[in-house]
Amino acid sequence: MIKSKDLIKQVHAYNPAADGAVIERAYEYAKKMHEGQTRSSGEPYYTHPVEVASILAGLKMDVGTILTAILHDTLEDTEATFEELEEGFGKEVADLVNGVSKLTQIESKSLEGKQAENFRKLLLAMSEDIRVLIVKLADRLHNMRTIEGISKVEKQRRIALETLEIYAPLAERIGLHKLKEELEDLSFSVLNPEARESIAARLLFLRKEGQSVVKSIIKQLEKQFKDNGLTVEIAGREKTRYSIWKKMQRKNVAFEQLSDIMAFRVLLDSIGECYQVLGLIHGAYPSVPGRFKDYVSTPKPNGYRSIHTTVIGPEQQRIEIQIRTNEMDEQAELGVAAHWAYKDGGAAPSMKDATKYRWLRELLDILEQEHTPEDFWENTKMELFQDQVYVFSPKGDLIELPSGATPIDFAYGIHSDIGDKCVGAKINGRIAPLNSVLLNGDQVEVIISKTQTPSPTWERFVVTGKARSHIRKFIRNQQRSEYATLGKAMLQKIFRQEGYEFTDKAVAGVLKPLQAEETDDIYAKIGAGLTPARDVFKAIFPGHDADAIKRPSADMDQAAFVRQPINRDTPMPIKGLIPGMAVHMARCCHPLPGDRIVGIVTTGKGVTVHTIDCETLETFADTPERWLDVSWGDSKDSPEAHAGRIDVIFQNEQGALASMSNVIAKNGGNILNLKVTSRTTDFWDVTVDVYVSDAKHLNNVIAALRATPLMTSVERAKGR
Repeated sequence: MIKSKDLIKQVHAYNPAADGAVIERAYEYAKKMHEGQTRSSGEPYYTHPVEVASILAGLKMDVGTILTAILHDTLEDTEATFEELEEGFGKEVADLVNGVSKLTQIESKSLEGKQAENFRKLLLAMSEDIRVLIVKLADRLHNMRTIEGISKVEKQRRIALETLEIYAPLAERIGLHKLKEELEDLSFSVLNPEARESIAARLLFLRKEGQSVVKSIIKQLEKQFKDNGLTVEIAGREKTRYSIWKKMQRKNVAFEQLSDIMAFRVLLDSIGECYQVLGLIHGAYPSVPGRFKDYVSTPKPNGYRSIHTTVIGPEQQRIEIQIRTNEMDEQAELGVAAHWAYKDGGAAPSMKDATKYRWLRELLDILEQEHTPEDFWENTKMELFQDQVYVFSPKGDLIELPSGATPIDFAYGIHSDIGDKCVGAKINGRIAPLNSVLLNGDQVEVIISKTQTPSPTWERFVVTGKARSHIRKFIRNQQRSEYATLGKAMLQKIFRQEGYEFTDKAVAGVLKPLQAEETDDIYAKIGAGLTPARDVFKAIFPGHDADAIKRPSADMDQAAFVRQPINRDTPMPIKGLIPGMAVHMARCCHPLPGDRIVGIVTTGKGVTVHTIDCETLETFADTPERWLDVSWGDSKDSPEAHAGRIDVIFQNEQGALASMSNVIAKNGGNILNLKVTSRTTDFWDVTVDVYVSDAKHLNNVIAALRATPLMTSVERAKGR
């Protein structure tokens, strides 16, 4: 149990000017407020916030943060008030305590939706002052250190998993590497104790066996540097158990196959000496290709700076060497906490506004875009819990992205408007597909167009939560608009069939019985297939039949229900609706403009368009209410590209496939997909999806192929 004088002594060790009296006062206040409360382990509750304060003192945090830690549970768990804290310890501390207090429920919720809501609170609180997050991380660390006090194993596992997926990555993002490593190790001990103990036993064996080797390597390196006039500090550093486990999982290798379990850190006084040491190491020992990283010239976004290299060093051992200055080492150990660390001769700089952190801005952006807490939770974990790749903008700015990121992720990383309008990208000066996977060191340039909008297909290959949340939001909004347009057209058609003039006022009259706030809500439900258009019509005209004219009641607008001559044969146009939103082209028959088509209303998906002779339509014979008479619209031209499918049989001779491709290209088609369905000694059977403008265009392509030597049979694919 830490006493107040021990905590004050710990703070004075790095900040002699700290006010010990206010720390003593906070200690006594917390002890008084928490009197009678105990932890799961049976200890007095006030010992927990004091331990949290001690962890923060180890990070050399400012007095305000230390006071916040001591008092962080008083507002939530005791009768203390905000006004009391403000009066006794100042507004800054009271605000910080209030920010942390709002987050205490995050440990007690198990449902994903509630978890997400509480994480939203954490996000908003730490965007005001990043110290809220630092206190929360120290709080979680002490809870993990004492997690055995929780009797329920399931609760232990839930807390450990949340720590591993959210808190450890957050600690890494603000550069608190030691804290992050301990959080990971403690979670590992709860979630997979057998694996942790196995790795620990092997590390102990290696430590005993390799102790002399480590000393020998350090001795040889020190001699080499001393001979060149350099005074250095060298230490061996073992990888953590969890990082070893992760690497074994990622690379699918056994423990014995890992060659970089031990790393050596070289500390110097200046950046110039760092590069001098690097030159000496590479001059004396063979370097391992692909294992050199210079985070001094291009620091990580969290401020981390160091040079990493792997060489076949003394004793013919493969060793990783980290080279940095003492100042860089302090930054690496304390991360963002270094900004509040006591400096001789003055107070620490203020860093309240955390929105300067790009990753935090992106999490806040996801918060704004997401429709449901569950989507937000999913995309937050996606944003935090991935290995990173570092790429450059054309101006040389370093952008951090998750491993597997694409140019679309990069575009959204620059700005959401850039992502929305992205039409192409150059990687290292060359045009590249938008689904290309970016590699460390790539320079990426985004090509944009004012008329471009996000494509639904992007969601298949983006990996950042920010990109996915923006694309999903656009699809949601666009789909609703498309559903509303389609639903309105479907309702208008029924009005025409039954001889009434359609007006929005007629639909507005049934908003209440249909439980809708506006007419677009009704149209969108019709278009999505959730509410049949005929049911809405019946709600408007409850007593209507085909042979009698329904007269409006006295309280209804007379002009809204004017009977028109019946016209049952006008098909509903789908021109102008975006394929893939409210209207889907059937993949079984690939309908094209010019084909006779029919629509099938699908619940929650809108309308699927088939050719009139598609074999799949037989399956809908028993549900005539789902059939919709549709057409391509009045306009003859169709600038959009549509996929047509053809079956081709050609002779198995040299150049036959190239000949087929050339004919398709010369006739204005573009191959989307090609599948070999059968191959013999004499013939190849292939199915080809071709982008064309309409059915006539596809027929021209088929005719040209039939006239080509080596093509034995060319037919439009039907019903599959």
